[in-house]
Amino acid sequence: MLQNIGVPGLILILVIALIIFGPSKLPELGRAVGSTLKEFKKSTRDLVSDEEPIKTQLKKEEKAI
Repeated sequence: MLQNIGVPGLILILVIALIIFGPSKLPELGRAVGSTLKEFKKSTRDLVSDEEPIKTQLKKEEKAI
């Protein structure tokens, strides 16, 4: 869905955001979005790394059977 936006659409979205939030709020909004994405990536990595030992243990149990 987001592949179809293109450069003109992205510029339009940025201009509308600038009008709605104003130039003083946009940096705060950008930082909030950035920190949210950073925390989401960290949580995802933690979940994936937590699952790896479980998969390894299951494979060992299958070999033992």
